[in-house]
Parts: sequence; C-alpha cells; structure tokens
Amino acid sequence: MAAKLPVTIVTGFLGSGKTTLIRHLLQNNQGRRIAVLVNEFGELGIDGELLRSCGYCPEDGDTSSNIVELTNGCLCCTVQEEFLPTMQALLERRDSIDSILIETSGLALPKPLVKAFRWPEIRQAATVDAVITVVDCEAVSTGRFAADPTAVEQQRQADPNLEHETPLQELFEDQLACADLVVLTKTDLVDAGSQAEVVDLIQTELPRSIKIVESDRGVLDPDLMMGFQAAVEDNLNDRPSHHDTEEEHDHDDEITSTHVVLERAFDPQILQKQLENLVQQQEIYRIKGFVAVPNKAMRLVLQGVGKRFEQFYDRPWQESEPRQTCLVFIGRDLDATEIEAQLASEL
Repeated sequence: MAAKLPVTIVTGFLGSGKTTLIRHLLQNNQGRRIAVLVNEFGELGIDGELLRSCGYCPEDGDTSSNIVELTNGCLCCTVQEEFLPTMQALLERRDSIDSILIETSGLALPKPLVKAFRWPEIRQAATVDAVITVVDCEAVSTGRFAADPTAVEQQRQADPNLEHETPLQELFEDQLACADLVVLTKTDLVDAGSQAEVVDLIQTELPRSIKIVESDRGVLDPDLMMGFQAAVEDNLNDRPSHHDTEEEHDHDDEITSTHVVLERAFDPQILQKQLENLVQQQEIYRIKGFVAVPNKAMRLVLQGVGKRFEQFYDRPWQESEPRQTCLVFIGRDLDATEIEAQLASEL
C-alpha cells in the first residue's frame, strides 16, 4: 500500500503572515510537488491569486490546479460540504503530488479540520504531517489577540462567572494548542524585551513542548515546516480546545467580510491614508487586496492589520486582466456602503 500523502495545515490569526510564509515555501520547494488549498474568508480570492503569482505554477502547463481556493465559508464549519470533495479530487492526483499545504482562514479552528482526516474517505490516503501556527509578534505584544494570564486569573478569582475571554482570544489559544510548530513573524516591529514577553505568553498557552521559531518576512527553511510525521489526527487528545465539549462551535456572527472592486487607480499613499481613516471609524481587523497605481505596469499588493500597513509590487498586470483595485475588509459590523463611499472620494 502506498504511503499516505502528508498534509501540512498552516493556521494563524488574521494578517499573521500565513500566505507570505507559504509563498516563500513554494518558491523554495526543493523539487517537492506541492498542492495548496486556500480557505479565504469572503468571496474575493486574494490569497490564492497572490500564491499563483509567486512563480511556482509555470505558464507552460496546467499546474495552476495545484492551488485550490475555497471561499464559501470557514473550513472548520464547512468540512463536509467544501473540504471533503476538494480533498478527494486532490487525492485522485496523488501520483503527481508529494504533499499538500492547507492555509486556513484567520478565523478558523484547526482541530475540526484535523478531525476530518479520520474519515474513511481520507484516512487511507492522507495524514496530517503537522499543524503550523503563525503568530504576529507585534500584534500579540500590543495585547490585541491574547489575554494577560495574570489579569485573567485575578478576574477569575474575583468573579468565577465572569466572561473574561473574547472569541478572538479563544481562537488564538486554540490555534496554539493544536500546533506542532509555532512560527513567530513581524519580530522586526518589536524590541527584544517585547519579543521575549510574547514568547513567554505563547509558552503558557502551549500544552506540550513545542518549538518556537522566528521568521524574517516569511523566510523559513522548508525542511522546518515539513516532515514532522506527527499523524496529528491520531493524537488530538493532546491538543485541548475551548470547543472540545461542543458538537459544533459558533463563530462571532458579527465578524464579516466585505469587498470593493473599483475601476480606477490610486496613489498608494493617498489610499493608505483613506484606509487608516476607515480603521479609525470601523472595527476592521484585516485589509488585503490589489491596487492599480497610475502609470505603473506592476500590480500593487496592499495588506493591513489594524493600523499597520505594508505594500509591495508582486507582478506586472496581465494584458487579459482589467486594471482594477480590489480590496477585502474583514471586521465586526462592517458598513460596506460607507467603505465604498470613502474610497470613491478623494482626500
């Protein structure tokens, strides 16, 4: 019987750097034939398109099918409807694939997805080699996605019935609890003392002895991410979750995704100021997309987490594609009409 196809699940909060990490891995695949399954939050597939532009899929052949997008919901909620048929299609091509990478949405719990690898339709042909959890060091250092353990304990003692954890904090903790490796990103944005505090915080959330490695702008040796042979689906009892006693977990229904597609170009600096204003006015967790820039033949990639933005040009515009500005917004109680109105106006 042929060896099972190894699957690496890459999880992490919104904007932690999952796509950047996978993009670098594909560009430095060391001859591995890797298929990628991308779970977007929203209808506009930015991450999948960004991965396709990395040069891994050559133009002289139909290898673009190596990158598959699911945009109809969080994988941990739509495992049977979305994930199972997609995995079955990939497994039918196992002779031409060495491994599979799954990039979960920033709002996904990894454990329900891992459980799907116990299903007979998948179990005989694939195994979860490892769960890689990507952590944004700067975001955690500012307390945006993690609780202060000391403060939490004080609150518990004062009022045992107090709801001290937000859904986002629970999600952060569940992603860490399922990890075989933690990749710390955005370390260049904090000082050594803050980074040490983040590492200490992460270690308090890890139920087992797990390595924490630092990645500079998504650069990481592919051998560190692959070849764990952890068979994660067989040892889920060692990976506790806030949702272990629930039949199904509930997302925060107020967290939504919206997107805008504008038939116009933007000055990058002016656009960023507009987006910074929007972040001040609405509870926006994540912004990502492609921007048409006047008199530029290259497509601009724009990504924002909170007040932090980054921009880079990834590739020339293709002759067959419209030079549009396409942006995805993820947040709570988003006012899509107001977002589009502000972007349509000039500062």
